[in-house]
Amino acid sequence: MTDQRAENRLFWENEEKKLDERVQLAVWPGGQKAVDKLRKQGKRPVRELIQQLIDPETEFYELSRIAGFGMDYPQVADVPCGGLVTGLGKIHGNWTMIIANDSRVKAGTYFPITLKKHMRAQAIAEQCGLNCVYIADSGGVFLPMQAEVFPDDQHFGSMFFNMARMSAMGLKQITLSTGGNTAGGAYIVFMACESVMIDKLAYSFLGGPPLVKMATGEIISAEELGGAEVHTQISGGADHFCTDQDEAIARIKEILMLEPPQKLHLHRYAEVPPQVSTEALYENMSASVQQGIDVRAFLAAIADDSVFSEYKKNYAPGRGSNIVTGKLRIKGLTIGTVAANGVGIIFAEAARKATEWIIRCSQEKIPLLFVQSSPGYMIGSESEHMGIGKYGADMVRAVSCAQVPRIQIVIGPDNGAANYGMCGRAYRPHLLFSTMRARTSVMSGRSAAGVLLSIEERKRSAQQNPMTAEEKNAFSQEMIKKYDAETNPLYCGARLWNDRVLKFSEIRNWLAMGFEVSLLKPIGEPSFGNFRF
Repeated sequence: MTDQRAENRLFWENEEKKLDERVQLAVWPGGQKAVDKLRKQGKRPVRELIQQLIDPETEFYELSRIAGFGMDYPQVADVPCGGLVTGLGKIHGNWTMIIANDSRVKAGTYFPITLKKHMRAQAIAEQCGLNCVYIADSGGVFLPMQAEVFPDDQHFGSMFFNMARMSAMGLKQITLSTGGNTAGGAYIVFMACESVMIDKLAYSFLGGPPLVKMATGEIISAEELGGAEVHTQISGGADHFCTDQDEAIARIKEILMLEPPQKLHLHRYAEVPPQVSTEALYENMSASVQQGIDVRAFLAAIADDSVFSEYKKNYAPGRGSNIVTGKLRIKGLTIGTVAANGVGIIFAEAARKATEWIIRCSQEKIPLLFVQSSPGYMIGSESEHMGIGKYGADMVRAVSCAQVPRIQIVIGPDNGAANYGMCGRAYRPHLLFSTMRARTSVMSGRSAAGVLLSIEERKRSAQQNPMTAEEKNAFSQEMIKKYDAETNPLYCGARLWNDRVLKFSEIRNWLAMGFEVSLLKPIGEPSFGNFRF
């Protein structure tokens, strides 16, 4: 191993340790003390319930684990894991979206980031045609932020709107109430296709005993107001009465036992492991994010047998080569790819090639993988005259209208309009993953500092107070620091701009899972808007 490859490997291993540290904070809120408190209540941590719910010896693919850090909400700086556990697991062999409140985080109440995470999981379930299981233990809205979580579209009520519409589509909405569900939180129980409640542990009511007393003068206990016995035997608001969490998990599995088996809408070949070791990813990825990479080496480490069938490899040398297109297989599934290569700047020729390939894959009903490592489209008079705006817009049109499953993984710069053309969050990929090498923002910190400095210089000159060299340097360094912090994958992951920050060693397994799940719905016919060829 060369010194450079060894340095790269050490650098990314250390970066992934930072990810591990953040994840540990997310999944262990309150430490052992919080777990002990749950035990006294007859409860177990929610991830233990999920492991018991999914099929033995299968993996729970948890999403958005680092959501909620550094949000600086009123009264709370961090909301570990967004106060919610979401992810994909198999129940009786069928992929299922699981959405579970973690009562260790502010009693499972909903902050803006909690809502965003909850509805992102619902969006994935709807897009992929998955049943949903909710493990409900929530105090409802975080009251100090009611204006930010209650009245608007994509606020609290949208969760129930989504449940109703998915149920109408035939996607089961199953709720296990394992704690208190107050006010809006109660609708997670009442809106379900079927709901399970646990005796003397689960409660559901639109207004709890204190509110009832204040509003009506009635004095009543939580159990008498909305316990499991009330809703399964009197009100009919719930369907299944259980005595403890073990029985409740078994009942959820029983409810889903007779669901028809899922099938893939794409032929699956026998899996062949890559010839290139996953460890090569750590060695080939430069520690300098702005330095170009050989994306073909990346593809060789994730593709079956390390085989990549490239499309238009020799088209427009030096200008079309910054986007690599072609087919590969990941765990037996044939995937078309659009991958940023080298320094990743997208010239007009590269945009034209990418657009053509996206349309071809759509016509062939082959899912698309976007490997993003591009700082943007090429600027300047030559590029404008070559039609970079026109062809870049065509690429965006193709990405927007492609009806096939689409997944993006970010392995480098992710700036400006390249974020759009390479199927960023606004283009609703089925799943979007980042690595610790990802840097997502409108432009790099250095570029932003240069633009903002020029504006500041003009303003100061107009005020007859020109900047000194020291002031210019300090201003630039401050802007670089700000932008670099906001492009970091931990910052982006906290705000749910990706579905998970992956280690390099996880990429192949997660992509295979993502494409498998996204291929459970039939692929529609291609339909594209107007292009400016």
